[in-house]
This record gives sequence, C-alpha cells and structure tokens, in this order.
Amino acid sequence: MASTSYQESRTRLETYFDQTARKAWEDLTSDVPVSGIRATVRAGRDEMRALLLSSLPTDMHGMRLLDAGCGTGALAISAAERGADVIAIDVSQGLVDVARKRAPKNLSIDWRVGDMRNRDLGIFDHVVAMDSLIHYDLHDVMGVLHAWSGRANEIAFTFAPGTMLLKIMHAAGKAFPRDDRSPAIKPIVESRLKQEIEAEMEGWNMNFCQRVSSGFYKSQAMGISRG
Repeated sequence: MASTSYQESRTRLETYFDQTARKAWEDLTSDVPVSGIRATVRAGRDEMRALLLSSLPTDMHGMRLLDAGCGTGALAISAAERGADVIAIDVSQGLVDVARKRAPKNLSIDWRVGDMRNRDLGIFDHVVAMDSLIHYDLHDVMGVLHAWSGRANEIAFTFAPGTMLLKIMHAAGKAFPRDDRSPAIKPIVESRLKQEIEAEMEGWNMNFCQRVSSGFYKSQAMGISRG
C-alpha cells in the first residue's frame, strides 16, 4: 500500500506535467533552442542519461527493462535500440504521448501511463528510474525500491543529493510565482540512503554512486543489484 505522501506527490506530478509543463519539457528534451539555465539542465540530463545507460549491457536482446518515469522517452528508446523489451511508464499522459510519437515504430517499447510500483508490470532484468524518485522522501523512495526488489535483478535510479547548495537553490526557487514552480524535489542524504538499503534490502549490493552537476541540474545516480 502506497503512503499518503507518495500518492500526494504522484498527483502533484501528474497535474504539473499534464497541465503546466508539457510544452516546456517537450522543448527541453528536444534540440530546440532554450534559455541558458535550461541549457545547463538539458546538458545535465544528457550526462545523467549516458551514465545510467553505461550501467546497462550493450547487448540487451532477451532482456526486459522497466523505464520508471520515462518522460519523453529518450532512455527507453536507447535501451530498446540495444535490443531490450522495454516497458516505459510515466505518471503523465502528455509526456507519454510525446514519447510515443518520437519513438521509432520498429522498437519493442510498451508505453504506459500509471504507477511505477504496479506489480502487474511484471518481472525485469533491469529497472531504471531517471529523476523520477527525486520528488519523494526517503521513506517513499525505499517503498518504491522494495516494490521493485522482488521483481528485478538490477536497479539504477537517481535521487536529489542532500547538499547545502541544493537546499539554497530550492529556497531561491520559492521566489518564483506558484504557477511557474515545478513540484518540489526532496533532497536525501547519501549516507542515510545507503544505511536504509543495507538495513532493509538484504542481499542487495551497491554497484555505483555518482553525482552529476550542471548549472541548476543536480542529481545523483545509484546502482544496486541482487546477489
């Protein structure tokens, strides 16, 4: 059962991406010109996507991958191009519509709108969640990881690092008009996250933990695997 805070965060994300920011994210994840700040975010996201993809096999034929929080689909498309059977799910119907239009028709991608925790999605060799857990607190992030741990061998995800600089940037963001704000991200202290994984996910080991910083883009990747 998902917590109340988890459901509330999902609702905020759905509203934001479907009603406020679809066009902005469609532009950000394309090659159209964007402002200087958005350009640093685009560069950071490109670097993070490359990092997460580098943790996956180059040949993924016969493997199933869940792209949890697929957005406009760039990572899902790259994994499918390696031969993976991909289920790509996002809370936003609008972003999934963009992703479906962008994806080559010959790739094996099942686009979904819904909850990334849903057990009906099946069993996977790999789960990747790029910047889809940054809006959830530590308790809810662990809940999501638990939901995947029984149905995947490897999980690569990102979280918002709990640094002073990021906290200052978040405080500055509150000065923007409410209608222009993106849903709040929830920084997590790396050591706390590692402790929770070690304590609660028996048999899982950390493979890598690496931060990407590009202007206003600050995110940290972590890879864990069973065995």
